[in-house]
Amino acid sequence: MTSMSTTAVQQRAGRVTVVGSLNMDLVIRAPRLPKEGETLAGRSFVNVPGGKGGNQAVAAARLGAQVAMIGRVGNDDNGRQLVAGLSRDGIDCAGVATDPALPTGVAMIVVDDAGQNAIVIVAGSNGALTTAAMAEYEPAIAQADVLVCQLEVPGETVLAAMRAARRLGRIVVFNPAPVTGPLERTWLECADFLIPNEVEASVLSGVEVDSPESAGRAARALQQAGARNVIITLGKRGIVVLTEGAGDGGQHYIPAQVEAVDTTAAGDTFVGGFCAALAAKRSLDEAVRFGQAAAALSVTRAGAQTSIPYLHEITL
Repeated sequence: MTSMSTTAVQQRAGRVTVVGSLNMDLVIRAPRLPKEGETLAGRSFVNVPGGKGGNQAVAAARLGAQVAMIGRVGNDDNGRQLVAGLSRDGIDCAGVATDPALPTGVAMIVVDDAGQNAIVIVAGSNGALTTAAMAEYEPAIAQADVLVCQLEVPGETVLAAMRAARRLGRIVVFNPAPVTGPLERTWLECADFLIPNEVEASVLSGVEVDSPESAGRAARALQQAGARNVIITLGKRGIVVLTEGAGDGGQHYIPAQVEAVDTTAAGDTFVGGFCAALAAKRSLDEAVRFGQAAAALSVTRAGAQTSIPYLHEITL
């Protein structure tokens, strides 16, 4: 795969629309993740803006794209803080409505000394993002070069957004997280790029992913199930990319080369950077390299959106 020059990155432009979740992350650092039934003493606690949708929107914006966010928050301090944070990053929040009845979504995150995490999410107002909203915000999808979706908002809403983007000729990036079981072919066929992590790829494909080799097998199984281009993120092991119609020659493995402090939002940073580069009409190779460089920098820092780098920090 080829690399992208720093000059080319600095000249990027493009529009990304994100349909997804907005959460306040309640982050606890502890020496290790607790066992079942165990009470474990933590070392620190902090509130950090998050949610996969919000994280990916922030990443795309900081990494050079014009970004519009479509989501829901509650009428509470968490919601107001989240919207204010998005606005500071220059994100168009016209599609972020306030639900009068439900609280803003939250995520409880425990991060251990190895930088690994365990997360529990309460959807709150994210569950109020309905299919009707997709009709209302279709102009924001039409104006985008790239639409990106996840699964922290209702599934029928995600599917409606992806179908609208396909009909409008937009590039669709689908990060199927969290996922609890295989998805019907319709879902996979809606996405130009399917980007699961190793756990999600295992669930979706039925192939246990524990190495780059098994990730390659999972990616091929997902293509056979209807996906076009598959990118499996493997955390500290790197990423596996399988492109459409290229057979085994279209499969690439790119190892990671940094020591993680905190992996929270690393996958979201990759997705946001990848989408920003695609929106700027960069090649798939360039977009993958750029997203990986951004994610590599993010894992050297603590937190979700606090760890996401800016365009001027990325060197390739």
